[in-house]
Amino acid sequence: MVTHEPAQDQSPGESLAPTTWQGWQQFVDTPPPAPPGPDAPARSVEDRLAYHSRFVTVRTPAIDTISTTVRTLMILGRHQQATARPSLIVTGPPTTGKTTALLQVGRTCHLAETARTGIRDQMPVAYVLVPPGASAKTLATEFARFLGIPITQRMTQAQIMTTVCHTYTQVGVRLVMIDEIHRLNPRTSTGAEATDLLKDLTERIAATFVYTGIDVTATPLFTGIRGAQLAGRATLIDCDTIPARRGTSQPFRDLTAALEASLDLEQHRPGTLPRLAPYLHTRTAGRIGSLARLLRQAAITAILDGSERITKAGLEAITLDHLAEDHHRPRYPAGPATRRRRNGNSDGPPARAEPA
Repeated sequence: MVTHEPAQDQSPGESLAPTTWQGWQQFVDTPPPAPPGPDAPARSVEDRLAYHSRFVTVRTPAIDTISTTVRTLMILGRHQQATARPSLIVTGPPTTGKTTALLQVGRTCHLAETARTGIRDQMPVAYVLVPPGASAKTLATEFARFLGIPITQRMTQAQIMTTVCHTYTQVGVRLVMIDEIHRLNPRTSTGAEATDLLKDLTERIAATFVYTGIDVTATPLFTGIRGAQLAGRATLIDCDTIPARRGTSQPFRDLTAALEASLDLEQHRPGTLPRLAPYLHTRTAGRIGSLARLLRQAAITAILDGSERITKAGLEAITLDHLAEDHHRPRYPAGPATRRRRNGNSDGPPARAEPA
């Protein structure tokens, strides 16, 4: 049995997590944010705040590579019967856009499968998070939860597994995306059982499996017999940080320009952010997640304070995620002077100069 109706506690207009079928369908059906057209009427402050809160997803080389690989692997494994189909692992440091890329590829696959078959209510894509400290039973329960399969306390892991495999096959799931795969540790007994369960799922569900996690190759996931089996079946794509330069090209500057072109600010000067690309690269360590957050925060601040433009001074005033701040900010011994500098006072050693 699969639950198709909205959850009873869902409020109108509420955004649901894509880890349930209702949330995934909402994600697929909701048009992605789009920058204003050149002749479009001005949007209200509230509309522009909401727009920068969601913001656009810039199509990066990583998204293109993942999309092409997933499409190829799905065709490659479409008629395979005897063994597990070839899979894909997307890895990389934190905040490098792995989950964003995965979700966009999943959306594209869902829409393409729906258009190909003409079946509006089919379920071609599933999106599951590995729970912390996952055991085989809790992981199987997450697969059941996505499709709304009722699970009782008395059900054994084998019963849940059988129900999940039957239902996923019945509703036509063709792509299974599993996020936070780095949480699995096959060196522990529960982690080993959960890893074995994933292997069994790949053999019993006629779908392509895509895994995403942080620095997966540095985790125990690729060690031992289980790791060798996974590595022998999976293609690996590394979503690394974006370099300032690659040969004669400037990927980070191009990304910055694309994000600037998507802003909806009344007084922002085009070309400001690409000129600040060296500073922005240092500030974010080339992480697309940190860059997008910095620019979204700066845009929202510019709307709220009425300046309607992003400047380097405005960017400097924003505190980013700790990973980016730890990379960028100078380090001083803890004490009152440090706290005064963090609060913007100038008494103390001068801040390290940043490239213009």
